[in-house]
Amino acid sequence: MANSNTTATAAGAVKPSHVRYLILFMLFVVTTVNYADRATLSIAGSAMKTELSLDPVTMGYIFSAFSWAYVLAQLPGGWLLDRFGSKKIYMWSIGLWSFFTVLQAGVTWMSTAAAVVTLFLLRFMVGLAEAPSFPANGRIVAAWFPTKERGTASAIFNSAQYFAAVLFTPLMAWIVHAYSWHHVFTVMGVVGIVLAMIWGKIIYSPKDHPMINKAELTHIEEGGGLVDMDNRKAAPAASTKGKGYIKQLLSNRMLLGVYIGQYCINVITYFFLTWFPVYLVQERGMSILKAGFVASIPAVCGFIGGVVGGIISDRLIKRGVSVTWARKIPIVGGMLLSMTMILCNYVDAQWMVVGIMALAFFGKGVGALGWAVVADTAPKQIVGLSGGLFNMFGNVAGITTPIVIGYIVKETGSFAGALVFVGVNALITVISYLVIVKEIKRVELKDA
Repeated sequence: MANSNTTATAAGAVKPSHVRYLILFMLFVVTTVNYADRATLSIAGSAMKTELSLDPVTMGYIFSAFSWAYVLAQLPGGWLLDRFGSKKIYMWSIGLWSFFTVLQAGVTWMSTAAAVVTLFLLRFMVGLAEAPSFPANGRIVAAWFPTKERGTASAIFNSAQYFAAVLFTPLMAWIVHAYSWHHVFTVMGVVGIVLAMIWGKIIYSPKDHPMINKAELTHIEEGGGLVDMDNRKAAPAASTKGKGYIKQLLSNRMLLGVYIGQYCINVITYFFLTWFPVYLVQERGMSILKAGFVASIPAVCGFIGGVVGGIISDRLIKRGVSVTWARKIPIVGGMLLSMTMILCNYVDAQWMVVGIMALAFFGKGVGALGWAVVADTAPKQIVGLSGGLFNMFGNVAGITTPIVIGYIVKETGSFAGALVFVGVNALITVISYLVIVKEIKRVELKDA
């Protein structure tokens, strides 16, 4: 316990510290680098595709390698978080995925066949290493933030995926243009390794952080923050009943609707992470340098939308709207707006394409409140495991989306069908939240 910096005074006399905002800032930074590392292949993809003579389907499978591992490792990653705590597991996660990112630079000296196999394996290892990241984000937000602040907190760390595109997409495109595509992997890997060391110095659980005072801890705890989550005595007991708990989660109608919605939202995410820069180059005739900068414009709108969605949701709660509708309204509205990307099939001007994609990406940001829903619904005993299951379902889209779009492009010679495919998934999200998900509330587990 490191709250001795607060002296005993009359109730209400000491202002709460704001350490939770520092924690949120770190989540934002780490998630930015996380998504930048996922996007390295999409930025290097056009130059790599030409140099290694790769067809769209092969690229689709390489794009998907990350998600095969990411999906498979979600439940083990969630279990590790519940068993050993967020700080230690996340630090190792950052370091390992960055190490495997650096190694991808080495494929530039390989034959085509060897490069394809090596890239697939290294992307697979990056996926394994990144698996605990988003369950840890959700877990940390549930511990550090009261219910009425979680929507904004979750939206801010989740919006880092767009900020990654804003900050790193132009940078990585410039690196490809000025040097070579393989340097993208070296630079991003080194950044991550440094960040892992910083993480270990700043992140603690609420009750253990040396900078927090009693007033802030009370504010978090009384507002519904799960400040005891990393109690080491409780974690092993919960983990021994993991299979029974997972069965209960899978039989819950509300959660199944949330899982379906997250899968469909991630179809949009992985289109932008994998094929969008290629779409700008191949379908719209942009240079890789221009595509890198242009791709950052929709990402800015997605970042703004992500923050706006969280703020709207939390303000609705503060005004007395139920958690159920405070979460559903931005999700449904945002996904309907995302469907506008289909209109790109009917315009020719590049500025109109960018504008429509920016609007669609803004909508996707507004509607990306899945992690706030996880923080609201996850059983207290297994927040990490619950987040892992949610993320597992959602990131199956990372496997299917690049491959499906690869086949659509190969068979039709166009991205028109791909945009329809992505837009339809936005519509399915709307249906899932309106029809399948009923009341949004915390799940109470029954002892097996």
